[in-house]
Amino acid sequence: MSDTNELVKLSAAEMAAAVKAGEVSSRELVDAHLSVIEAAEPSVQAFLKVSADEARAQADAFDAKPAADKADLPELAGVPIAIKDMIVTKGIETTAASKILEGWVPPYDATVIEKLKAAGLPILGKTNLDEFAQGSSTEHSAYQTTRNPWDTERVPGGSGGGSASAVAAFEAPLALGTDTGGSIRQPGALTGTVGVKPTYGGVSRFGAIAMASSLDQIGPVSRTVLDSALLQEIIGGHDKHDSTSIPEGPRPMAAAAREGAKRDLKGLKVGLVKELGGDGFQPGVQARFDEAVAKLKDMGAEVVEVSCPHFEYALGAYYIIMPSEVSSNLARYDGMRYGMRVMPPDNVPQTAANMMAYTREAGFGDEVKRRIILGTYALSAGYYDAWYGSAQKVRTLIINDFKAAFEQADVLVSPTSPTT
Repeated sequence: MSDTNELVKLSAAEMAAAVKAGEVSSRELVDAHLSVIEAAEPSVQAFLKVSADEARAQADAFDAKPAADKADLPELAGVPIAIKDMIVTKGIETTAASKILEGWVPPYDATVIEKLKAAGLPILGKTNLDEFAQGSSTEHSAYQTTRNPWDTERVPGGSGGGSASAVAAFEAPLALGTDTGGSIRQPGALTGTVGVKPTYGGVSRFGAIAMASSLDQIGPVSRTVLDSALLQEIIGGHDKHDSTSIPEGPRPMAAAAREGAKRDLKGLKVGLVKELGGDGFQPGVQARFDEAVAKLKDMGAEVVEVSCPHFEYALGAYYIIMPSEVSSNLARYDGMRYGMRVMPPDNVPQTAANMMAYTREAGFGDEVKRRIILGTYALSAGYYDAWYGSAQKVRTLIINDFKAAFEQADVLVSPTSPTT
């Protein structure tokens, strides 16, 4: 199985099976993907940094393990993975696609990276994103614009367009993303990949660079549902380093994915969210979605309409909660401790406040500045309760809508993105 094209087009689960059967080594998988990266990157630009030497060393270390040690590892052991550059990696530059973190090499690994390394998954490199994960198109990176591999004149979505494009272009079989308000799922829709935002707290956020802490979540990017389920089982679970981590262990995702692959959905109740249909969809999007719902029915699922009346306020609440938390989280990039530092010109007083102002002016892009200003305003004296407090109350109403909907259905469906 030495043909690179055939090898990279396997699913991650198929690659893992081939590794287990001794048909291919982890090193061969890494080399095959590195050669695709070399060929595809000039047009796709999914990676900010390719960690070829580290990936080869990790693959060689895995291949050298005795069979007994490999038997105890998760199913995906030996399969390479790409990481969104919002997740810190020890010894590999991590920038969040921002000038303000250019050249920063973390001294520690995120919990999810520790888990991947322990599971024997070599890391191919760091993928591009909208700066500090703020955007929906991967056009707001400080370094490059990632393109959709299906049509390089189009965007791959965002903020995690780099991870989605890398997986769609066969540069990586798996990737990790982060999702605050759609940054894994929306690129998944735009690139035809499987993007999952796990339940908040289901995956440790320790080592995920914070954007909006009450919304951020790390999750899998893959080409099949089973691959995402297998990856979720590796990265999920409780972590004492993350106070918002769910104490219960991860649910058996892979078993559920394999059960679903049998295409027998008798007994499954699918909830069609009334408030997420209607105006605003491109005709093609609505048509494809309706076809998907019809397929669920053909497989035996019962489709019921559910109402979530407060969903119409969700976007408004999000655009207060998210920038408020952005404003708070990004205050740490001040030129004092790490990252970029820009001193004021000689004719300006050399104060700490001026140094911070010049550093942030040079280090942050326009979209990040817009959100910081919006969030700082929403949190300012006299507005905190009116804006942030009200948005938190709306969030509670939305949570209650979800609870009510899940009493009527096992799963809820809606289009991911109204346009292509």
